[in-house]
Amino acid sequence: MKFFVETFGCQMNAADSNEMSLELTKKGWTPTENKEEADLLLLNTCTVRQHAEDKALSFIGRLKPWKKKKLDRKIIVTGCAAERIKKTLQKRFPHVDLVIGAKSIEQFPKILNSFIKDAEKNSKDFNWFEESKTFFGKGDLRSGGKPLVLGQEGDCAFVTIMRGCNYSCSYCIVPMVRGREIYLPKEKILNEVEDKVNEGAKEVMLLGQTVNSYWQKSEEGKIYDFGDLLLEVEKIKGLETIKFMSPHPHYMSDKLIQTLGKSEKFSSQIHLPVQSGSNKILKKMKRNYTREDYLAMAKKLKKEMPHLQLSTDFIVGFPGETDLDFKETISLAKEINFSLAYCFKYSPRAGTESFQMEDDVSQTIKEDRLSTILACCAV
Repeated sequence: MKFFVETFGCQMNAADSNEMSLELTKKGWTPTENKEEADLLLLNTCTVRQHAEDKALSFIGRLKPWKKKKLDRKIIVTGCAAERIKKTLQKRFPHVDLVIGAKSIEQFPKILNSFIKDAEKNSKDFNWFEESKTFFGKGDLRSGGKPLVLGQEGDCAFVTIMRGCNYSCSYCIVPMVRGREIYLPKEKILNEVEDKVNEGAKEVMLLGQTVNSYWQKSEEGKIYDFGDLLLEVEKIKGLETIKFMSPHPHYMSDKLIQTLGKSEKFSSQIHLPVQSGSNKILKKMKRNYTREDYLAMAKKLKKEMPHLQLSTDFIVGFPGETDLDFKETISLAKEINFSLAYCFKYSPRAGTESFQMEDDVSQTIKEDRLSTILACCAV
């Protein structure tokens, strides 16, 4: 029996796909890169933007002929879109056999066991969407030294250290579909990094929705934070480079900045989303920092790491954004001189707080502002 994996979205989704693939191989399934050879198709979806969700839905729709070719073929849809619109998916696409929301990814082994034994029977009395509080799996799925799913990029292996988000940014759907933060015990993280290195990885990327908010409390009551974790990861022999994605500015403490500056293995590449240069808009976005906070943080980072490559995200056209607000964003971009910026037009997402706000910036103005910020950030 063979399975095929299609992943939409971020590195977190790629890492999740890797973990689920590992579980399938434990059940005797063999991965394939050819969809037509597969008996089971696992689709991991993204919903952070409407376009990403629409791409996944279109893909699901096109799977109907694929499934008809072999009646015993199965389709499992997982991830963030599966969490947000699970009922709609089940009604709209009856050819889908199982929908597993992002909050239930940790339950995948249990769900898979029930599904394989008797999917139809268990679907009536099993809570497919129950949110779990534990992690599963470790390791990397490889064949001939190459990943069989998007569990890594080249020699850089993905290691998820936490899931969920405790923030409530007014434009973001992630807390709704991913749930509250849960943290992988440091011992398991270190073991997984060691496993990846032993399997050939030279770099590791630590993943989390707000990765630098990671913390644990020891039995003695001592707080072990993200900076402490980095120091432990750095000690692992054979590991050459450490990366992480995506940190939140609020948790970029002086201690963490100093730790990064002293590290011999940190890659000096940080993606630190700012979203806007206007304090008014940052407050409406509920980002929990000011323009001044971010500028001071960037200054400290560059002082500690002269070769820092700092990238970011911008959202233009957020509700209430005036020409003055946008000029403040442009001035921040020019002052920091980011190495790379991902720029987006604001679009309302159902289920977010900003969805209730008046989308009062016209599409024409959004397009103009997007073109301007892209030109400003062009390297």
